[in-house]
Amino acid sequence: MVAIAYEDIVKAPKALLHDHLDGGLRPATIIELAAEVGHPLPATEPDELARWFVSACDSGSLERYIATFEHTVAVMQTESALRRVAAECALDLADDGVVYAEVRFAPEQHLNRGLTLEQVVEAVLAGFAEGAERAAAAGRPIRIGTLLTAMRHAARSMEIAELAVRFRDTGVVGFDIAGAEAGFPPTRHLDAFEYLQRENFHFTIHAGEAFGLPSIWQAIQWCGADRLGHGVRIVDDITGGVLGRLAAYVRDKRIPLELCPSSNVQTGAAPSIAEHPIGLLRDLRFRVTVNTDNRLMSGTSMSREMALLVEAFGYGWAELQWFTINAMKSAFIPFDERLSIINEVIKPAYAKLL
Repeated sequence: MVAIAYEDIVKAPKALLHDHLDGGLRPATIIELAAEVGHPLPATEPDELARWFVSACDSGSLERYIATFEHTVAVMQTESALRRVAAECALDLADDGVVYAEVRFAPEQHLNRGLTLEQVVEAVLAGFAEGAERAAAAGRPIRIGTLLTAMRHAARSMEIAELAVRFRDTGVVGFDIAGAEAGFPPTRHLDAFEYLQRENFHFTIHAGEAFGLPSIWQAIQWCGADRLGHGVRIVDDITGGVLGRLAAYVRDKRIPLELCPSSNVQTGAAPSIAEHPIGLLRDLRFRVTVNTDNRLMSGTSMSREMALLVEAFGYGWAELQWFTINAMKSAFIPFDERLSIINEVIKPAYAKLL
């Protein structure tokens, strides 16, 4: 098989379901915004700051990984900053060949300078629209859907769920809960999930990353999650290629796994890319998708994640197309829109590559 060139992966269309807005800022933007608000940073030169984030996140601990976000969240407390960060996010993803992305953020974390939840959401949506418009003008169209996230250690999930439904017709396509898993089970937020189901609204749940099978079981069987944020620990229910009842249920129901290889290695959920369960889960034909999680913290992009898998598992264009179509099938936008991107954008491009 001819080796796939990185620059060709960049040009290939990609779909992204699990990307955090506050985990993907440009280092130069953080430095500029931090200077405006007087927030001290561990480094004041872009390359040095980028290296600091990746190094600080290479800890093997989800909790220590999450602690680095204090610096990005601190500079995302005004409408202009939120709009700028969102616009740059859209442009950066489009530059990387991403044609569809769902980017998530927690509105409750951006209220320190007096913004309301609604103002936060409006600023981010305006930024995504601006970035997508600029990307399209440059010949790199991208469709961005937004997920509103509630923090699992807080008590605002119902409020954020209602907020997500209020903005469902202006760009918010789903809901999520995030944060440290251990000690904060998804069932704490059952009222929010039941509300979302009554509203016919989509949601994913961070589960099966730092915490094991009980987290996945609760997310699906108690809370009714449409997708699993990470879900990598489902391999704990697979022995010698034989699936336990939970793993079989996840595969049979085609519940999408939002796998984030580099991030999983950083937080200790996988020992290395080569040993990442994505290889086994793909071989067993789970609904596997490839994602970035936090591009800044992992020093990554969708193209880099794909390239790492090509290197580790010997994947070719057929596998990369499979991952991409899996993600597009699992998106929270209407069926006809998903089908249109698959048939008019993804398949024609991969047909040429194959």
